Amino acid sequence: MVTGSAAQGSAAQGSAAKASAVTSQAMPPVGVLALQGDVAEHLRALRDSGVRPVAVRRPEELDRVDGLVIPGGESTTIWKLIEVFGLAEQLRKRVADGMPAFGSCAGMILLADQICDPASGQQALGGIDITVRRNAFGRQVDSFERDLDVRGIAGGPYRAVFIRAPWVEAVGPGVDVLAIEPGTSRIVAVRQGPVLATAFHPELTPDRRVHQMFVEIVRERS
Repeated sequence: MVTGSAAQGSAAQGSAAKASAVTSQAMPPVGVLALQGDVAEHLRALRDSGVRPVAVRRPEELDRVDGLVIPGGESTTIWKLIEVFGLAEQLRKRVADGMPAFGSCAGMILLADQICDPASGQQALGGIDITVRRNAFGRQVDSFERDLDVRGIAGGPYRAVFIRAPWVEAVGPGVDVLAIEPGTSRIVAVRQGPVLATAFHPELTPDRRVHQMFVEIVRERS
């Protein structure tokens, strides 16, 4: 659960000020894969960051967005639903063709090129040259918050929420490491080109700086 320590007034005010500089009229639509997980939370965070969020469940909806968020949730369930809704091939192609994508927690697992401990039948979409380990930080009862230094965002430490989170076991030469969890020295945020991934849940805090980073990536690519 998110505690009061995540709701830091100064961070929220700074995020709101930055978001006001981005107008929804100037931004292309950004989708949230709306099959399972923290869909509403990501839609709200994108709206707060000044973009037009779109819930994506079908191929024709994916065609209409210029960036996509894959939310936190159950990575095995999301993968099964991706297959049920016939989105796997199109998602892989769009990410491979350079569509900006952002995955939080389960989304990081799905955007990894390799999962070192996949569930039976589970696959990844790929997009970042990393190997991830599912549930690496423990079970639901082991959820925690941690202050992180995240490269690419200003304004001081980012209070990150970890819930059954993965971590990154290995990175390829083209991957930028953005954040390390200090208690374990494990990689928890990465970027490769227009693809961003975090092991934590930016959608569950009022601090919009990670979403604003992704908004900038989408704007640069549009």
